[in-house]
Amino acid sequence: MTVIDANRMNEIEARYPEYFHRSFRQRFGGLMIFIATLLYGLYAVWFFDLPKLLAEAHWERVGIYLSQWVSYDVQPDLRIQEDGSIEVRYPRFSPLGDNPHPDWVVNNSDGSITVSVSGTSRSVTVSKSETIVTAHGVSVPVDVSSGAPEVVGPVPAWMTVYDDNVLADLGFAGDVSISVDRVKVRKRFLGWANFIFDTQSSFFDKPVGEVIGLIVSGPRIKPNQTNLSLAFDDIWNNSEWQHGDVWTKLFQTIVMAFLGTLLGAIAAFPLAFLAARNITPNRLLNQILKRFFDFLRSVDMLIWALFLTRAFGPGPLAGSGAIFLTETGTLGKLYSEGLENIDNKPREGIKSTGAQTVLVHRYGIMPQIVPIFVSQTLYQWESNVRGATIIGAVGAGGIGLKLWEAMRTNANWENVAYMVILILIVVFLFDAASNALRHRLMGTKTH
Repeated sequence: MTVIDANRMNEIEARYPEYFHRSFRQRFGGLMIFIATLLYGLYAVWFFDLPKLLAEAHWERVGIYLSQWVSYDVQPDLRIQEDGSIEVRYPRFSPLGDNPHPDWVVNNSDGSITVSVSGTSRSVTVSKSETIVTAHGVSVPVDVSSGAPEVVGPVPAWMTVYDDNVLADLGFAGDVSISVDRVKVRKRFLGWANFIFDTQSSFFDKPVGEVIGLIVSGPRIKPNQTNLSLAFDDIWNNSEWQHGDVWTKLFQTIVMAFLGTLLGAIAAFPLAFLAARNITPNRLLNQILKRFFDFLRSVDMLIWALFLTRAFGPGPLAGSGAIFLTETGTLGKLYSEGLENIDNKPREGIKSTGAQTVLVHRYGIMPQIVPIFVSQTLYQWESNVRGATIIGAVGAGGIGLKLWEAMRTNANWENVAYMVILILIVVFLFDAASNALRHRLMGTKTH
């Protein structure tokens, strides 16, 4: 074992003071950061009042909205007439069409009507004087012969009694609202109703095989139009899903992002050369342009869109302009910083030959920066496809406005899901294409 005397120890301490005489920050810096993060977290909990927020949140709405994204409902309305007969009505724009006769609504021999909400386990039988709701393994009669509906026997937990009606919650399958003269049933189905053909189409409610047969070799439904053309028109102009309008708005969003990014890159490219200190040795001009870039970037794209929609009116022009202004600032900063970090040796070598400034830039700078510039521009383009959707909601056009209109109704959540899926697919495709192009330009392989 080696023994180190006092002189040797003093020599080591003098040589490596950072290990033997650590500052207060070095000794307690990590602990202080941990304590500061903890205190900030506690402050955030107090500031946003998270316990109250979580306690008062309507968590049940999450399930309702999610179910509406992937399902639709049909609402038969059973009216009890004065003579004891029961009339079944459907909403004007029912997913079943103008004259529905579903097999889950059965006319019984005694004059009553049974509606199967979910097979035989959840059903409603309506007669003149009584409505029987079957669910959760029990059948609960509701007397409707008097002035107000009255549950006969104990009221189960899934039933709620009000002054003039009784509401039975049957879970995801639907619900039933019972009053003395009408019973309104909401039956839920998985899927998207009439996604291909709406109720006004000549192909509505026909089996897939029959539709294909009509398109391929069937007689013309309309004498002046082929069945293939008619089918395409019915799909494109579907009144419930509005495929034509949705896809047109989606294309507008893509064009908006492309045009805004392209114009921003074109404007930022020459300005970046003037803002880079090593390219343009004019400190005042450098600072003015960099602060100009900061100004354009500091105003969010959404705010630019609000300004421009007031100036030019709602539409894709305002959206493209908002992206252009934001990208001029963002790409200008990125380009100028890229120029300031280039290797000056190739540039100095070409300059020493007496070449003109344009040739110095062309052969001494461009080969170094083009892959980086293109990579950054592609990334911003991909990002702006998402951004264009957001600014569309404030009137800048594109699918964002369409999405916002569907959400405002609070009833077309399946349409919202359709548009969200389209946006996700476009973002994924652009992300993959952008990554492939960037790797190709940078000379790296994708994994």
